[in-house]
Amino acid sequence: MLIAAASGRALAASARRGGYAPLVVDAFGDQDTLAVAREHAQVDLLNRPVDDEKLISALEGLARGHDPTGIVCGSGFEDRADLLTRLAARWRMLGNAPEIVARLKDPLGFAAICRAADIPHPETSLTTPSDPSGWLVKRAGGAGGQHVRSADGGHAAPAGAYYQRRVDGAPFSALLLAHGRDIIVLGFSAQWSAPTPRQPFRYGGAVRPAPLGEDLRQAMTAAIARLVAAVPLVGLNSADFLVDGDRFHLLEINPRPGATFDLFEPEGSSLFALHVDACGGRLPAQAPRFDRSAAGAILYARRDIATMPALDWPEWVADRPVAGSRVHAGGPLCSVFAHATTAAQARALVEERSAMLHAMLDARLS
Repeated sequence: MLIAAASGRALAASARRGGYAPLVVDAFGDQDTLAVAREHAQVDLLNRPVDDEKLISALEGLARGHDPTGIVCGSGFEDRADLLTRLAARWRMLGNAPEIVARLKDPLGFAAICRAADIPHPETSLTTPSDPSGWLVKRAGGAGGQHVRSADGGHAAPAGAYYQRRVDGAPFSALLLAHGRDIIVLGFSAQWSAPTPRQPFRYGGAVRPAPLGEDLRQAMTAAIARLVAAVPLVGLNSADFLVDGDRFHLLEINPRPGATFDLFEPEGSSLFALHVDACGGRLPAQAPRFDRSAAGAILYARRDIATMPALDWPEWVADRPVAGSRVHAGGPLCSVFAHATTAAQARALVEERSAMLHAMLDARLS
C-alpha cells in the first residue's frame, strides 16, 4: 500500500497492524516510520510549492515491482487537488476524490454548503474587511493552525488567503468514517494550541474523550450528517468545531486521516484497515470502544538542533528523529502520548512527559 503524507508514521504503523506492507513517502523519515515501512522515500510535503515531479517519481520508485493495492494520502494535500488528480490517475485513490477535496477546501464554497445545510459556520470573505479587528486570516487548504493569525496584525495577507470572523469557543474535533452518505462517528476529542508570537493558533495536542454533553454530541453529529448528505465522503475524515456552552460552529472538514489518528487506534485492530474498508463501502456496525482515555501532543523544538543526538527515547514518544538529522527551532520534534483513567489525567500526564522530554533534550544539547 502506498502512503503519502507530511508525516506517514501513524498511517504506516496502523497499516502494518492491518496486514498491509506500507510503501511510504513523507517529509521526515523518522526512526519509527523507517521501522514499519516496507520501503521509504523522503520528499518535502510541508513547504509550498510541493515538487510534484519529485513526489510522483518517489512513489513510482516505491511501487515498482510491488503492485500496490492503492494509495492513501494524509496531510499535505489539502490545497493540491490537482496533484491528487495526478496521483489518482496512476493508482487507486483510497480516500476522497480530488473534486470532493477541492469543494471542501474552497472557503466560500464550504461556507455556502454550511448555510444550505443549516450548520453554524463563521462569516467568511475573500476580501479584506474594512475593520479587520475581530477577523482571522487563513490560508485556503492550510493545516495544523500555523497558517492562522489575526487579520489586524499589520501584515500583508499571503497568496491564497481568506478571512474568517472570530467566534467564541474551545476547539473540538470529531473523527468519522464515511462511505457516501453513510457515516459513523468514532469519537470526539478536545484540542489545544501551542502558541508562539507568530503562530498563535499552532496545533498543540488533543485528548479523548472530549467533555461534551450527549445533547451537544448528537447535535454536532447531526450537523456532520447533513453536510455529508450534500458532499458524500469516504474513509476517515475529521470535523473541527468551536464549542461555546451549548452552541457550536463548524470550522472545517479535513477530508483525510487527521491529527488525532493515534488516539483512536483500536486495541488489537487497525484504524487504517477501517479506512480502507470504508473506502470500499464497508462500515463497522459500531465505533470501537476504549477502556482508557488518551492524549497526544506535538513537541516543538525550542532551538535549532544542527545535529540530533542519539537518544534512548521513552516508549511513549513517537515520530523520533533520526540521529544526525537537523531540526529547526519551532519545527515539530516528536509526538508524546499518554493513557490514563480520565481525560484530565491523560492530558496532565502528556504535559508532564513533554516537560520531561524538553529537560532531557536541554541537558543533552547544552
